Amino acid sequence: MFENVRVLGGATGFAFDGETILADAPAGAESIDGQGLTLAPGIIDLGVFAVDRAACRAGGITRVGLMPDQSPILDDPGIIRRAALMGKPDLWVHPLAAATRGLEGADLAEMAINASAGAKAVATGRRWVSSAGVMRKILAYAKDCGLTVIAHAEDSGLAGEAVATEGLTATLLGLAAAPAIAEALAIARDTMLAEDTGARIHFRQVTTAAGLDLVRQAKRRGVQVTCGVTPAHWLLSDIDLNDYRTYARLSPPLRSDGDRQAVRAALADGTIDVIASGHDPRGPEGKRLPFADAEEGMSGAETLLALSLGLVRDGTLTIERLFELLAANPARILGLDAGSLAPGKPADFILFAPDTPWAIDSTKMKARAGNTPFDGLPVQGKVHRVFKGGREIE
Repeated sequence: MFENVRVLGGATGFAFDGETILADAPAGAESIDGQGLTLAPGIIDLGVFAVDRAACRAGGITRVGLMPDQSPILDDPGIIRRAALMGKPDLWVHPLAAATRGLEGADLAEMAINASAGAKAVATGRRWVSSAGVMRKILAYAKDCGLTVIAHAEDSGLAGEAVATEGLTATLLGLAAAPAIAEALAIARDTMLAEDTGARIHFRQVTTAAGLDLVRQAKRRGVQVTCGVTPAHWLLSDIDLNDYRTYARLSPPLRSDGDRQAVRAALADGTIDVIASGHDPRGPEGKRLPFADAEEGMSGAETLLALSLGLVRDGTLTIERLFELLAANPARILGLDAGSLAPGKPADFILFAPDTPWAIDSTKMKARAGNTPFDGLPVQGKVHRVFKGGREIE
């Protein structure tokens, strides 16, 4: 049984080694001292680009949805089977199969076969599918297979080779920039196609006021659309690109402060369904370059919970709602029987101290690389223990 532990969502027990452990557990049951700690579901990180077990353990992540942008690309059943096994037993990897062969946006991949091999959704990867005809086929085929399409929302005709969002900062720095409306145009087209086909679509990151408004409108029409965001887009803006900080070169790029505030409002009003890390570790060879040549991405798995807890402290979200975005909703989108502390669910859970202070230090991160735009930021919230399937992960 668990003593002195606050259980989120009013849950009274959960599956532990196949048995339901309740507050009145029988004598002999394992007892864990949770004094001062919070018990919560293991985080399900939807849309990582690397399987990084050490970083996930540090961040309280027990499952990840792995993007298809791997080497080799996740567009073959054999590759998908191997990907699904690579993190076990400590971390369960749920592959997101490529929607098109080679992620080239032309020929559809074998979704049904890949789903039978373990794919939990199909994704367009880092790219937008420029052909509306191909995207409509992807959505229709995915619907027939019972899969959600995870889409990148950025019109490539407008975005081109841009490395920043149009605005004063990009102009002063002389960076190739694209208008923020590139995101809204992609969302407008793809939500209309999802509505037409009746398919489920999840935009992995929506980062602009215009894009979020389109998601709201689509939800009101009954479109099966969800969207996510990473901490960078509610904590940072394009001003953080000053001094050509390549750790702040992300995809989508950082937006205006108005868009940043719109993301916070969308978190508060329920428009955003998922908070993810966007975990994409990049070494110095990819980041210590001129800004335009540096690789996109940030290492985010081990800072995800601490940064997200700030939304609870400032009153934007309740702790229960936060874990819906971190665990329950990602599980629902991927069709997983996980993400909560309800009796009978897999015993994936964490114990964390929500108020423990620490400072993010890129040189001490557990991840393969410490490319974080939050280096030096003081945060609160530290994971103490992680359990996967009832077994503690060291």
